Amino acid sequence: MTLLTRFAPSPTGYLHIGNIRTALFNFLIAKKNDGKFLLRIDDTDLERSKQIYEDEIKRDLEWLGIEWDYCERQSNRFDRYFEIFDNLKSETSLYPCYETKSELDLKRKKQLNIGKPPIYDRSSLKLTKQDKKKLEENGIKPHWRFLLEQKKINWKDLIIGSVSIDLKSLSDPVFVKEDGQFLYTLASVCDDIDYNVTHVIRGVDHLTNTATQIQLINNLGGNIPFYGHHSLLIDLSGDNLSKRLGALSIKDIRNAGIEPMALNNIISTLGSSKSPKLLHTLEEISEFFTISSFGSAPIKFDFNLLNNMSSKILRDTPLKTIKKEFVEIGIPNKDHKTFWEAIRANLNTRDEISKLWNLCINGTTPIIDYEDLEYVRMAFKILPSPPYNEESWGIWTKKVSEKTGRKGKHLFLPLRKALTGKSFGPDMGKLLPFLSKIPTI
Repeated sequence: MTLLTRFAPSPTGYLHIGNIRTALFNFLIAKKNDGKFLLRIDDTDLERSKQIYEDEIKRDLEWLGIEWDYCERQSNRFDRYFEIFDNLKSETSLYPCYETKSELDLKRKKQLNIGKPPIYDRSSLKLTKQDKKKLEENGIKPHWRFLLEQKKINWKDLIIGSVSIDLKSLSDPVFVKEDGQFLYTLASVCDDIDYNVTHVIRGVDHLTNTATQIQLINNLGGNIPFYGHHSLLIDLSGDNLSKRLGALSIKDIRNAGIEPMALNNIISTLGSSKSPKLLHTLEEISEFFTISSFGSAPIKFDFNLLNNMSSKILRDTPLKTIKKEFVEIGIPNKDHKTFWEAIRANLNTRDEISKLWNLCINGTTPIIDYEDLEYVRMAFKILPSPPYNEESWGIWTKKVSEKTGRKGKHLFLPLRKALTGKSFGPDMGKLLPFLSKIPTI
């Protein structure tokens, strides 16, 4: 059987760091083992699912280089879910429940108050046919729960190791809501069986779901996948990132100018025993990736680390990879190599490339501190006319130093600010030859 992993996002919002980490893990396992990767759109919630979110999910994956072999939508499979639903009802594995949300909340509070775990009490199993008929005649529609066996479920987790969960400690999960919507477990298990998914990697918050799913798979006669449950991400203060995911959506990270391979490098090692490497392809990352090196304890995500990795990735990018952007910006082919060598060491994001080229072509507004005004005026009087080469900056500043006695930053910084409008940037010896518009001081 071909190894098959899957990523199953719901198109009800934008992907965030935690989502994409799960997607990457599953993709890398497939890639490393000559397997296949399934993108499954979990859109059973027809009211909240939106095409705009599905499009953005695909765009995020493509931006990171995560390619899927198959794409399926759960909304195309309702007939299959109803078939499974009817079969489970006939086997009495599913039973109808009529409590409202407020009634269930009250039950949980009462159980907690007397020191009992807030587990569903299965009171609906005691309802007679007449009871059910009366409730439904009063307009109360049932939701459907899966009857868990009172036993332990054991499996060998690819990350955690041996896991044992006692189903007695869990509430019978709701599989179908009052409005007929299929919830995650029934639809997901049905798909995993039908598509022959062999490996399921996801967050440790799904651990108890896995125990439920294994029982359901057994009920349906399917093959149990290999499961792996990775750690959840927290911020530097220890709070769950889910509380502030808006700041960590992949869309926002992409718009912030982060290099996609920087994100791939960070999240493919974060929480493992391995340190990030400066790798430029997913092929390299897949070879370096080992699922068993990860743990399940919460891991802090440092956005500064991602920024730093992004800068390193960009600066280490070969010219052939950046060439298309140079052409779009309008940088002449003859200048590609020398301009890239001039600016690469100081870049943080790609949008700085066009800004630097615009500076070279159109110049900028000089920044001159009042106390440096006469110094800069004098220096610009002895600045030779273009064209310049890489020796021009050194020759000029040497003359200025001899004339004024200035050295170090007092010599160089005022001149950089006057020429570029910034107090930092590329090596001026390499940048000066590209400055075609020198400001008048």
